[in-house]
Amino acid sequence: MTNIPGYAFDEVTLIDKGVSEDKKYRVRTTDGCLMLLRVSDIKEYERKKTMYYLMERVSALGVPMSHPISFGICDNGKSVYNLLSWCEGDTADVLLPQLTEAEQYKLGVKSGEALRLIHTIPAPDDLMSWRERFMDKYDKRVKSFHGCGVEIDGSDEMFAYYCTNINLLSDRPQCFNHGDYHCENLMVSDKLDVSVIDWDLFDDNIYGDPWNEFNRILSTKVHPYFTTGLLHGYFGGEPPEEFWQLLMFYLSAGVLQLVPWAALIEPRFLDECKQTAIDVLEWYDGMKNILPTWYVRNLLG
Repeated sequence: MTNIPGYAFDEVTLIDKGVSEDKKYRVRTTDGCLMLLRVSDIKEYERKKTMYYLMERVSALGVPMSHPISFGICDNGKSVYNLLSWCEGDTADVLLPQLTEAEQYKLGVKSGEALRLIHTIPAPDDLMSWRERFMDKYDKRVKSFHGCGVEIDGSDEMFAYYCTNINLLSDRPQCFNHGDYHCENLMVSDKLDVSVIDWDLFDDNIYGDPWNEFNRILSTKVHPYFTTGLLHGYFGGEPPEEFWQLLMFYLSAGVLQLVPWAALIEPRFLDECKQTAIDVLEWYDGMKNILPTWYVRNLLG
């Protein structure tokens, strides 16, 4: 077992969940304190150091989350570790089907309020504009859709919406992003308290348009009451009209990247990505309606 300087554990349980290459453990100290231990190769030191100190900054805002406790080098210089507070419960994707619609909505509101706090951390002043950064990273990927050999009814309308609405990216604000904000990264207690977990996607794109964070709606099954609550909690009420336009843009861009990625690089995910494209087209009635079908109206009274 990895030796962590200054800590002694009497219980160590491997966590075999998630896609990260980190080794993750549920650990209990000899004085009974539960924590999450993440161990990475030493080559990850600088990235993990950035992650840890940004987590400290987010935690100081009062965001409900797995709070950072300790960071350093272990295994005789071969590994780097993060110790985080342990969050009891289960992830929202597991619990949501068991909850009432009112509970799902309440959970969504709490999750949206937490995300709004995260987004109060501004991006550096010298960052390129969001439009430049988005186009540099994503535009070629999106435009590879027509060369990947996959036919999806309605995709031409989706592609047309993307091409004619790139101007929506102009003058967008930028802030710190969690990077992977969806149900599988929200831990929920038996009292329906939410804790944000899995802060591991720190890279050179940790800053961006705050509304682009909602592109992770593509990542898991959409629960209408939860997702509506997420938006209401984030905006403190109904989202503005310009949000719906950008959400449609970001979800379209996400689909138009996913399909060629699967077709050309990861064929085992192709059917899943094609279904995601079909779902998005259905949400927007073939790109005719700006409000997605999963949005529940009149919940604010």
